[in-house]
Amino acid sequence: MAKIGDIDVGDFPLLLAPMEDVSDPPFRALCKEQGADVVYTEFISSEGLIRDAAKSVMKLDIYEKERPVGIQIFGANLESMLQSVEIVEASKPDIIDINFGCPVKKVVSKGAGAGILKDIDLMVSLTEAMVKHTNLPITVKTRLGWDHDSIKIVEVAERLQDVGCKAIAIHGRTRAQMYKGNADWKPIAEVKNNQRMHIPVFGNGDV
Repeated sequence: MAKIGDIDVGDFPLLLAPMEDVSDPPFRALCKEQGADVVYTEFISSEGLIRDAAKSVMKLDIYEKERPVGIQIFGANLESMLQSVEIVEASKPDIIDINFGCPVKKVVSKGAGAGILKDIDLMVSLTEAMVKHTNLPITVKTRLGWDHDSIKIVEVAERLQDVGCKAIAIHGRTRAQMYKGNADWKPIAEVKNNQRMHIPVFGNGDV
C-alpha cells in the first residue's frame, strides 16, 4: 500500500490534481464522492499568503469530509515559502504540496512553478528547508524538465526524495511544451521503476 508520510492512500491511488479556478471545495467534494483518494486545493501564492491577500487566503478553506487533503503553494523565495508553511499549518491540512510545475508566464517569470526547473539546486534546497520547517509531509508536483535538453527527472526525483520529500507527482511534459502535444509517461515510468525510489511516484498529464 502506498503511503504519503503516515497517510495510507491505497495500492493504486487516484489523486485530484490542484487546478487553478477548478479545484475549489465543492469540486473537491464531488471528486471525493467519485473515488479520489487524495484531493488538493488550488495552488496558492506564498507571497499572497504572507501579505494576507484575500484571493490567496480564501483558498485555505478545507473540510473534514475532504481528508486526506493537501494544500499546494508556490514561490521561489525561501523566507516567503517558510512563512507560508506556518500560515498553511493553521488550516490543518494533511499534506503540503509544492508547485514546481506551473508553466504560466506570470509564475515562471518570478522563478516559481516550472521556472525553478532552471535551478535544480534551488528546487532541492527549498524542498529541504520546508521539510525541516514542518511535521506535515511535504510533496512536490513538477514537470520532466525545463525543455527537452534538460530532462533529468530521474536524478531530480532522487534528490528530492533524499531531502525528505514524501511523494512526487510528475507531469509528462517540459515547461517548453506547455500543454502541447502528448504527455510522455516513459520518463515517469523510469522514475517509478528506479530501485532507489521508495516514495510514491504519481503520473500526471492527459488523464
